[in-house]
Amino acid sequence: MIEFHFKSDFVLESKTQYSDWITRIIMSEGFLAGELDYIFCSDDYLLSINQDYLNHDTYTDIITFDYSDGKTLSGDIFISTERVNENAKAYKVSLDEELLRVMSHGILHLMGFGDKTDEERILMRSKEEEKIKLFHVEH
Repeated sequence: MIEFHFKSDFVLESKTQYSDWITRIIMSEGFLAGELDYIFCSDDYLLSINQDYLNHDTYTDIITFDYSDGKTLSGDIFISTERVNENAKAYKVSLDEELLRVMSHGILHLMGFGDKTDEERILMRSKEEEKIKLFHVEH
């Protein structure tokens, strides 16, 4: 089950469209959807989580907590919509595209894709691009 929660003014339109897209991402890599919660929040909300749980004192666009069991993906994916908005401006892409990138990034982490090394970052970016293209695919 994929659910969306809002801890800021941000509201995700067409939740079903996003849920269907996330399911396509998961299936495209041979996984199953378990309990997935996307929590959209402010910079300060996510900074607090970063400090409390990861001992990092920095702003970030996403934090993913993985509760997966084998091929069944479960987790909490916290996204700072303020950071996504800033990143969209910095990278000169639309807010919608950057949001899709970050949302897919969290799922890819749950699948075991990393982003610590240059090689991992290159693969992660390639997978993000591939998964963003699935957003407009209808089944």
